[in-house]
Amino acid sequence: MTDDQGSDVGRRVDDSAASSGPSDDGDVTDEDSTPRESTATYDPDAEGNEPDVPVGVAESRKDERPRPRPSSTAAGSQSLLTRFRTAQSGPLLFVRETLYSALAVLAVGLLLFAISGVWPPMVAVESGSMEPHMQRGDLIFVTEPQRFSPDYAYNETGVVTVEIGEERGYRSFGGNGSVVIYDPPTRRGSPIIHRAHFYVEKGENWYDEANPSYMHAGTCEQLANCPAPHAGFITKGDANGRYDQASDIAGPVRPEWIRGTARFRVPYLGYVRLKLAGALAA
Repeated sequence: MTDDQGSDVGRRVDDSAASSGPSDDGDVTDEDSTPRESTATYDPDAEGNEPDVPVGVAESRKDERPRPRPSSTAAGSQSLLTRFRTAQSGPLLFVRETLYSALAVLAVGLLLFAISGVWPPMVAVESGSMEPHMQRGDLIFVTEPQRFSPDYAYNETGVVTVEIGEERGYRSFGGNGSVVIYDPPTRRGSPIIHRAHFYVEKGENWYDEANPSYMHAGTCEQLANCPAPHAGFITKGDANGRYDQASDIAGPVRPEWIRGTARFRVPYLGYVRLKLAGALAA
């Protein structure tokens, strides 16, 4: 009986020990075995070298470092540029289209200047003195006289007179000879665009050489600029009844007065320039 009781006591002790052991779900009741949060201490050594830091801690510290923010000025400029390029309406669209148009006109002007060698390379016809071959409002492309001129131009001036044109078959704007743009130093206003008929020397009596229909004078003495006060070209508008020199519009046209030679015309486009010139003058 004693053995049975001892066995019973032993079984109770074993049951008590089993009940005080770890539970089935893995919980630990011992206070000393409770899991604690791992901490890392940043303590550089005396030489200033950083100790080894766990990877996870280093990455978290990187995330905590302040990041540089984009400059508000740069962001604003970029935003304004983007809106300027993509605007579909409003002031930005108007400014952008105006700027693009101005740049296009400037590019065309520079290209024409490279070809013509004179500035401006285009002139607008202001009167009907060259009708019917040039009309008021035409835009005329001009080059320096020596460019694109034949070798037989008068005395290396690049100008083919009506006399030479008749002999050589050289024609421009519906007639023989070159149409030149000239600007006498005593003239006020726009340059004159007329045809060069012939060349006279200083003191020359050119009455007998000229076409009587374009003089309305009986003698050289009755004709303005005769004898010639200096050497130069005798010119006339195709629609005019007299030479420029006979009307005393200008003296014989010196080669240095000639700004260029007319090459071709663009109808009506010159009205834009005339309107702008009128608006600026007002």
